[in-house]
Amino acid sequence: MKKPFIILILAAAVILIGIGIYGLARSRDPLPSPEDGEAQITGTAIPLETSGKHHSQTYDATPLLDVAMPAGIPSQVKDYEGFRLSFNKNNHTPNWVAWELLASEVGGDLPRAKSFAPDNEIEGCPTPADYKNSGYDRGHLCPAADQKWSQQAMNDCFFLTNICPQDNKLNTGDWNTLENKERVWAKRDSAILIVAGPIYSDSDRKTVGRTGVRVPGAFFKVFAAPFLDRPRGIAFIYPNMVSPGNMENYVTTIDEVEKITGYDFFAALPDDIENSIESKASFKEWNRR
Repeated sequence: MKKPFIILILAAAVILIGIGIYGLARSRDPLPSPEDGEAQITGTAIPLETSGKHHSQTYDATPLLDVAMPAGIPSQVKDYEGFRLSFNKNNHTPNWVAWELLASEVGGDLPRAKSFAPDNEIEGCPTPADYKNSGYDRGHLCPAADQKWSQQAMNDCFFLTNICPQDNKLNTGDWNTLENKERVWAKRDSAILIVAGPIYSDSDRKTVGRTGVRVPGAFFKVFAAPFLDRPRGIAFIYPNMVSPGNMENYVTTIDEVEKITGYDFFAALPDDIENSIESKASFKEWNRR
């Protein structure tokens, strides 16, 4: 009689352990999935393999790249390989360009593309001739060095929809320094979200080329690392000219860029995370190794 009784006790113990494990699993917040209407970012860092658009179907970062804009701004949105943008047919430049940069995408060995091209699917897209002898560089918003992981992504980032007239001293100086930093940050944090674009004021009336590409007075770039234990964000605004001093001088909050542009970044994040990362900007925290 003892033997069946012992077996019964062991079976009951196994069932209780199983129930406990199931309860713990159920108590954890699920990782986001493409079916979720709003991204559900928990306090636990999302592993690289679940956060990458190219590495898993478990999580889709695309909703986090949407940028809401005020009514009346011309906007044609297009998804390219590796980035999404909104193009302004009146300015003949993008309103914004957004992408997720993964650690696995940093340090690819594909060579830089050699030629720029118009995108005939985009209304108001300029031509290479518009920039010739204009006095301005063809400044990438999503940089070529972020797209070395895919030949298609590299080719796409040379469409002139991803380009703005940019002062050479900014393009080869502080803007380039910021681009180098973003790859360091992506490698450290596994995945970051980036949005860049021009800033126009009423006084920015200069244009280049026969198409009339409008020259911006400044540029913004915003960063979010929402997948960390302690999510964070930061933004930079650079005038379209030589920018003296340290890059820390050009730090601002995402909230401030939203106030200047009227845009709403990262609205798909839970409100508590969005509010936290957009209201604070610590260059020291972002620049740590």
